[in-house]
Amino acid sequence: MGTTHQEPWNKGKIVGQKAPFKVRDIWALRVRLQMQGRTRELALFNLGIDSKLRGCDLVALRVRDVCHGHQVAARAIVMQHKTHRPVQFEITPATNEAVQAWIKQAGLKQEDFPFPSRIHGSPHLGTRQYARILERWVEELGLDPAEYGTHSMRRTKATLIYRRTKNLRAVQLLLGHSKLGSTVRYLGIEVDDALEISEQTEI
Repeated sequence: MGTTHQEPWNKGKIVGQKAPFKVRDIWALRVRLQMQGRTRELALFNLGIDSKLRGCDLVALRVRDVCHGHQVAARAIVMQHKTHRPVQFEITPATNEAVQAWIKQAGLKQEDFPFPSRIHGSPHLGTRQYARILERWVEELGLDPAEYGTHSMRRTKATLIYRRTKNLRAVQLLLGHSKLGSTVRYLGIEVDDALEISEQTEI
């Protein structure tokens, strides 16, 4: 009896970690969004890069999470949906300006979601909608959509910080990981390299 040959589900797809964005890609997209007056998307992109939040946490933010009164804060603390652990992040001046401009333009209040959904019945942008917006950004940059996803946003700043500092523990805290091993896998670095760095940073 002959066996039927079945194509693997992932044939032709890139499996594994999604690529982080390069600095030149970040600036290219920021300029494009600014020039085209896409205020909402610029705020979403900048906040996604700065916060390093998972897509489900990013879209579920409320204005009060990133604002003190009527001003966007320099830092924010968010409780992660997946781990129920708080994570803190810095809001850089460029992101502060973009988010402030969007809140003003949209007339958002403290209890509002910064990124309300345009689909009736959904209070805020869904993760699938977010993924589609990101795919459009990737295509506009001339990159391969198969290599990038919403986790590219989460990984971008974490990867840059690690490359500049080699400080795994700092990145672990910024990503809200409970175990250093999770951070090693997430960054996609060699375990031997990670252990060597970790030993060098022990007190």
